[in-house]
Amino acid sequence: MTDPLFDVNDKSVVLTGACGLIGRTLATAFAKRGARLVLADLDAAALEEVNASIEGNHTTFEGNLARSENVASLVNLTVRAYGRVDVLINCHQYKPSGFLSARAETFPEELWDAIIEANLKGTFLTCRDFGRVMLDQKAGSIINFASTYGVVSSNPALYADNSLGNPVAYSASKGGVIMLTKYLASYWGKKGVRVNCITPHGVENNHEQEFVDRFSQMSPLGRMMVADEVVGAVMYLASDASRYSTGGNLLVDGGWTAW
Repeated sequence: MTDPLFDVNDKSVVLTGACGLIGRTLATAFAKRGARLVLADLDAAALEEVNASIEGNHTTFEGNLARSENVASLVNLTVRAYGRVDVLINCHQYKPSGFLSARAETFPEELWDAIIEANLKGTFLTCRDFGRVMLDQKAGSIINFASTYGVVSSNPALYADNSLGNPVAYSASKGGVIMLTKYLASYWGKKGVRVNCITPHGVENNHEQEFVDRFSQMSPLGRMMVADEVVGAVMYLASDASRYSTGGNLLVDGGWTAW
């Protein structure tokens, strides 16, 4: 049976970072459930690929969302296409060259600026501008993707002797996203706009086996996450099932932050 509590059919949903691993997964999930989608990303070719892979009512937007003029254009496109904005999902993030190997004690200023600009400023701008539309509607749900590394520090032992890592700017940016979410939830809650975070962790994506084994040993659930395991949490926050939830950070992390 179809549960109306989790219904997203005909909702207008803006999804940033739509070409990432989680973004593609969410685009498919919302399309299957009848949502009207705007898929936003920097990669034009990948956007065309994602756009062609899903059915239903959807459109695309290519642009850097750390630029206010691009965010304004995205808002205008969405309102023109669908007349309203029911859900904004900020799933974008930036991992530039040199991202994984940079150390805190020598971290380049330009790399810090680029990561903070994309992950935190870009999220602020989309929340600000789509938030205004939702405030006028007196309804809307904003879902920001954070990280366990905005909640707890990364463990250096996880990254010893492999090609992966977690740089200081990423943690700072995702911690900022969590606090931005709490701030906006506090100010907009009585006006009908809910703002929440989702925190996934360790999404399986062709990692080297040594890293997978070490991660699994450190995780309470004993394995990495599969991308579609975040879909249920997103559908909860996008639908009326979460109508009394705001300002929260929904952890989908296999228990990583429990110890």
